[in-house]
Amino acid sequence: MKKYEIIKSHNEFNNIINNERFIKNNNFVIYIKEKENSFPKFGIAISTKFGKAHIRNYYKRIVRNMIDINKKSFSNNQDYIIMIRKSCINFKYQDLLISFEKLLKEIK
Repeated sequence: MKKYEIIKSHNEFNNIINNERFIKNNNFVIYIKEKENSFPKFGIAISTKFGKAHIRNYYKRIVRNMIDINKKSFSNNQDYIIMIRKSCINFKYQDLLISFEKLLKEIK
């Protein structure tokens, strides 16, 4: 992900999470916001209850990699917040990738 593709503002995160539609499964929740920009923006959220910092950072790196792999599946006129659920700990990378791709198909 490039720097201009990242949502960092706390207010923007809360606005998207509280007011927009979402799609979820056992491992992820994806919030979607319609917009006018020419490129999608992404935010990744993970709870501190998930584990220590190195574990949370590991799963954020995995999600960033999955976003880069599936970049063409995202619509250009939408912002996305991807929340990682605690059940991800029980799955391997390939299982998480399949779960993530199923959610992307539901968005379309």
